[in-house]
Amino acid sequence: MITSVLVANRGEIACRVFRTCRELGIRTVAVHSDADANALHARVADTAVRLPGSAPADTYLRGDLIVKAALAAGADAVHPGYGFLSENAGFARAVQDAGLVWIGPPPEAIEAMASKTRAKELLGIEPLREVTEADLPVLVKAAAGGGGRGMRVVRHLADLDAELAAARAEAASAFGDGEVFVEPYLEGGRHVEVQVLADTHGTVWALGTRDCSLQRRHQKVIEEAPAPGLTPPLTDEVHALAVRAARAVGYVGAGTVEFLVAGDRAHFLEMNTRLQVEHPVTEAVFGVDLVAEQIRVAEGHALADDPPPARGHAVEARLYAEDPARDWAPQTGRLHRLAVPDAVRLDTGYTDGDDIGVHYDPMLAKVVAHAPTRAEAIRKLAAALDRAVIHGPVTNRDLLVRSLRHPEFTAARMDTGFYDRHLPGLTEPAPDPHAPLAAALADARGRSRFGGWRNVPSQPQTKRYLMAGEEHEARYRHGREGLEADGVRVVHADAALVILDVDGVERRFEVSRHGDRVYVNRSALTALPRFPDPTPQHAPGSLLAPMPGTVVRVAEGLTAGAPVKAGEPLLWLEAMKMQHKITAPVTGTLSELCVVPGQQVEPGALLAVVTETP
Repeated sequence: MITSVLVANRGEIACRVFRTCRELGIRTVAVHSDADANALHARVADTAVRLPGSAPADTYLRGDLIVKAALAAGADAVHPGYGFLSENAGFARAVQDAGLVWIGPPPEAIEAMASKTRAKELLGIEPLREVTEADLPVLVKAAAGGGGRGMRVVRHLADLDAELAAARAEAASAFGDGEVFVEPYLEGGRHVEVQVLADTHGTVWALGTRDCSLQRRHQKVIEEAPAPGLTPPLTDEVHALAVRAARAVGYVGAGTVEFLVAGDRAHFLEMNTRLQVEHPVTEAVFGVDLVAEQIRVAEGHALADDPPPARGHAVEARLYAEDPARDWAPQTGRLHRLAVPDAVRLDTGYTDGDDIGVHYDPMLAKVVAHAPTRAEAIRKLAAALDRAVIHGPVTNRDLLVRSLRHPEFTAARMDTGFYDRHLPGLTEPAPDPHAPLAAALADARGRSRFGGWRNVPSQPQTKRYLMAGEEHEARYRHGREGLEADGVRVVHADAALVILDVDGVERRFEVSRHGDRVYVNRSALTALPRFPDPTPQHAPGSLLAPMPGTVVRVAEGLTAGAPVKAGEPLLWLEAMKMQHKITAPVTGTLSELCVVPGQQVEPGALLAVVTETP
């Protein structure tokens, strides 16, 4: 019987596994990099072991260090989580060779399925060997790993070599394996998957379907179970194919078989030999704890002949620290507050006061709603996200709420091109026009120690804020009845709460301040100084780092003085396990190149300057 589990992972999934272990009475062991020394998963575990360094290649991808940590901490089992080494057969063998229990599939099954090229060959599907114009569009994919890393859509043959190189570099960084392959890309398809669970006694469960079509950068954003709109014959087909794939490799434990569904046809994509990020929607629908079942299977227990019956519908949204309006740029900084209504499930690796760094995936949390019907689950999740308190870096919360309420999603007519079609509308700023006034009134009350009324009429007080990229000025006065403002009646104002009567309707504004950042309900504002900053601005054509990260590549042969074309890739930044392409804003001359490969940069750092051709 397992008594102590080390989770060879970090963040949300480590906390998720620890939660089940505590419920089962199993001691927990965390591993952490130096960047994660104060991370939540390291704090909540019974024991934590340091992995020196911060980069994944030096820490969470070092299987030898993780096995040593498990032995040193007295663990008798290892759970891989997802990502990192979760689909690495060599790591699984090293765990078993050390006399530890591996809470995952046999290494042979991982080898057969973790490489997408070998998995397709096993099922008789060949990747494209040579790509012609007739094959376009195509998809470049990493053979190992998942999460959309090392994946590129290529629509022009001239772009293929560059995208292959970028995919190899990204895959090597994320998974330690730079192998990539090419397959046809089907426009307008839906991403559907089947959760499987198998024991060592020959039983394989197909635990329903999930739809994961809403994706950005080929990473899932919103997932649900069951997948809506599948006909019973198609559902039976994907269930049977998933069970066949699992049996073909002698699978044990939890895994996922993924398909691209177009019309009434299902095309096999891959099998992920691990627990998926979106497993909570399956747990909610089937009433099972998949982590507990993984542990039971690893202990040798048999599954029941049939899985439990499904009930209702579940929807999950991934809350990311990123700005969808700026090419999904990841965000860093202090997470001051994260709270969602109790009516939904929150899986997270962060808590109030934690710092979001540059080294790992920007996912903050998963928010999951379960209800008797799909419409009720969607409404419940959208309302919970709408009411959530999120103070810190920019997130995709507004995008999630708008996506869930979009008619194409509510009618289950979405596909993997959803954000390609709708992103501009879903990211259109919708600032609250009264938020700056509420912030100014709260600030006035917070600073005021004595009554501010004067017998002589006072001049209006002004306060400037930056909100949704635009400057706003709030004006108010200290009157005989208290604080006053044009066009509204101030019902109440203190440092944390402002109530305004707007056209006969009282509106409440909860105000929280952290440095120069002010949060007013859902609005985030930056308090601007009274006098403008005299610091000179950057020259036109300056390319600034949109995020903290590492310069991993500069375009071949690129030097100062070289001619460049608008949209031409100049260099690549890696941040939060993704590579971000920096392109020329105009056609002209590269007058300055300020960085070199391997250089760390902070947000706003000058990368290059392009002088436009007259």
